[in-house]
Amino acid sequence: MKAVRIHEYGNRNVLAFEDAPMPSITSSEVLVKVVAASVNPVDWKIREGYLKEMVPYSMPVTLGWDVSGVVTEVGFDVTRFSVGDSVYSRPDIKRNGTYAEYVAIQENEVALKPLTISHNEAASLPLAGITAWEALITTAQISAGQKVLIHAGSGGVGTLAVQIAKSRGAYVIATTSGKNKALVESLGADEVIDYQTHNFAEVLSNIDVVFDTLGGDIQESSWSVLKQDGILVSIVSPPSEEKAKELNVRSAFVFIEPNAPILEELSKLVEQGKLRPVIGAEFALKDIVKAHTLSESGRTVGKIVLYVGQP
Repeated sequence: MKAVRIHEYGNRNVLAFEDAPMPSITSSEVLVKVVAASVNPVDWKIREGYLKEMVPYSMPVTLGWDVSGVVTEVGFDVTRFSVGDSVYSRPDIKRNGTYAEYVAIQENEVALKPLTISHNEAASLPLAGITAWEALITTAQISAGQKVLIHAGSGGVGTLAVQIAKSRGAYVIATTSGKNKALVESLGADEVIDYQTHNFAEVLSNIDVVFDTLGGDIQESSWSVLKQDGILVSIVSPPSEEKAKELNVRSAFVFIEPNAPILEELSKLVEQGKLRPVIGAEFALKDIVKAHTLSESGRTVGKIVLYVGQP
């Protein structure tokens, strides 16, 4: 089969579109014929070697940890899926990924694909959707009427976070550039702040939940807009526990694992018309260098999808 692998850590030049061995499955796994995958920042951070202490790999390794496709083989102990099922997943990041024509995945990391969207759209959801859900629902436990600030509302995680927060009845405020304001409003944001013309920290206060997808100065400025006992949740770097205690607020850091039950919840929202994928760009798998270049630019709207093959 064809796959995109790296044989060493490095820049985009180490990405190799090449022949790779067909995965074999254990009794608890399914083999999925990949129709589409997607690109996430963690992909190129792993490629560069930034996470090698946290997640050590034996080379060569296939990148990519988002997938939508069709089950072609099931292990002896698999009970939830059959050959021919359309599924999607964010598989275990510690093993070979989804930039490939086939991928082996543990049954408990897989969910049925939403019926109302394409494989390309479904492939854009797992990693970003689980991230947004874990931050807003599991960790912040947002509820109706709360004020939620979502940074980078037009990004891969942000576009889904806006919709998930809105589905829970929150009052949603999002930051983005002016050119993406209409998009973010169409996703349900009650207020959109153009970061190029306004400093959110000067115009907001009394926020229940801040979802930090950017880190750095944005994270630091976010403390000032929280209400007492509000929470700052980051997916970039752990916010200071000392600062949170000093300000009488809460803080949390989210790094996700595979989570099929959350994928099932996302599917419900999709099929209820409350969640729609936003795809900013699509590439063939062989054009992976172009896809990584775009992701690394930080200027992506929604998600970058890789088309791999027919169902």
